[in-house]
Amino acid sequence: MTGPQDAGAAEPGEAGLHSERTLLAWVRTATALAAGGLGAAGIAGRHTGSGLAAAPFVLAALFGAVLLARTRARHRRVERAIREGLPLDDGADAVLAWLGALALASGAVAFVLTAL
Repeated sequence: MTGPQDAGAAEPGEAGLHSERTLLAWVRTATALAAGGLGAAGIAGRHTGSGLAAAPFVLAALFGAVLLARTRARHRRVERAIREGLPLDDGADAVLAWLGALALASGAVAFVLTAL
């Protein structure tokens, strides 16, 4: 006999759309890094006239592009890990996202300081 908590139980891979929502969150993060980095690089390059001021923003865009390219493979690894009950490892992707955010922040600080 099954209890009330067993009635809605599903297999780990079929528990819902949690991995798809996570995939979309990584896609949004990567797209924001890439587009934000490219947009800010264009603004910094036009405003300062120097490619050096745009370098951190280009680096952020590169991190975003790499993260976006890795997203589908990461999603497949997560799905497999959920089905097989393996631990999840997203350390490299998190590091890429943090490095991209750090590059955007450092580029913004450098842009403000050079504009003064």
